[in-house]
Parts: sequence; structure tokens; C-alpha cells
Amino acid sequence: MLLADLGPLAVTGTDRSVCYLERMPTRKGTDTRDTILAIAHRHALRQGFAAASLEGILTEAGVTKGAFFHHFKSKGELAHALVERYARGELQLLEEITARAEKLSRDPLQQVLLIIGLFDEFLDNQGAPPDGCLFASFCYQDELFSDELRQMAAETMLAWRKALSGKLRAAADRHGARVPFNPDTVADMFTTMLEGAFVVARTLNAPHLLKEQLLEYRNHIELLFDRE
Repeated sequence: MLLADLGPLAVTGTDRSVCYLERMPTRKGTDTRDTILAIAHRHALRQGFAAASLEGILTEAGVTKGAFFHHFKSKGELAHALVERYARGELQLLEEITARAEKLSRDPLQQVLLIIGLFDEFLDNQGAPPDGCLFASFCYQDELFSDELRQMAAETMLAWRKALSGKLRAAADRHGARVPFNPDTVADMFTTMLEGAFVVARTLNAPHLLKEQLLEYRNHIELLFDRE
């Protein structure tokens, strides 16, 4: 089945960038809080949250300081809201992609391949190449990454691991593996591959590299199993 036959993936809910992606609001009448969060998200990815100027964020948002402090007590509270919003969006994307893959196939291996393909489709629907991962942006600035924020990021990454590794185990039971492998490690490769691809793509100014790496990961998964 071709992914083109499946129809576009529509991610609903909060306006967010899902692991590593940034998407601006598209609904008219988006409230001030969401506008501030969306613009702060982009600034955090492009220059780091510590270096991001609150004045610059508010100027771009067209919001006064008074309006900002109505929604956030401080820049630190804004950081917390950004990570919470990002984590919520990632988990929502995982839930929607997984549910769609499970609806399209009962084969756990095919479900994994569909999840990868649907994520690739999601990237296509974003338009401009993504700037990177908000979790990565914060974790490189330890003074901003409190234990609570770190836990949010960890729980989100572990959710992706659990979803993929469970299907990989089921696929190995059903199809048999050509070589021994650790399902958790192969599941984590999805996240580590994307994180590394963002860095290399930005360094080389090669936005196509992200999708190429995603395709190679999919090829790797297929090569792990006997499907004769």
C-alpha cells in the first residue's frame, strides 16, 4: 500500500512542533498565550532560550509586557510552558500515528513501517524544514532544564521507545529476526537518528538529509526481519 493512498495525516489539538518540529498557529483568533508560545518556540530553537530576548519575542508577537505577564509570571514560567506544550504535542502525534498504523495493518512489523512512513508524511506537511528539537535546545542549557522539565522530556522519549519496541518484539515473534537485536535500542534509534540528522542537516545546509536518514532507518528495520 502506498502512503499516498492513505490520505494526509491531520494532527489536531494544540499548535506545536512535534519532536523536533516547529509549526506556527494556523487558526484565526489564536489567543495571545498561544502566539507568545509559538514565537518563543522558534526563538528557542534558533538561538537558544537563554539567548532569546523577551523583548524580541514580544515585539514579533505584537504583545505588550503587561499582556505577557498576564499569562506568564516570568521567562522561566514561559520555558516551563514551552516544554510542557512540546511534550504534549509529541505524545499526541505518537498516539495519532500509532492509531492510524494499527488501523491500516494488524502486522506489527508493517505497523512500525507505517509509523515511520506517516512521520515522513508529517514532515512533508510541515512545509519548511524543521529547525530542531526543543528538548535538545533546553538540555544543552542545564540552568534552564529543571528536574521537572527533564522528567517531561524523558517521559516523552520513553513513550516513543515503548510504542516502537513493543511492536518490534511482536514483529520478531511473528516473523523471526535475521540477527539478534535489542528492541529498546532499535526503537531509540528513531529518536537518536532524528536528533543527529537535525544537527547535520543544519550544519551542511542540507534539509533533504532528514528525510534520507528516515528512509535509511526504515530500510534498516526491514532488513532485520525474515519476511519470506
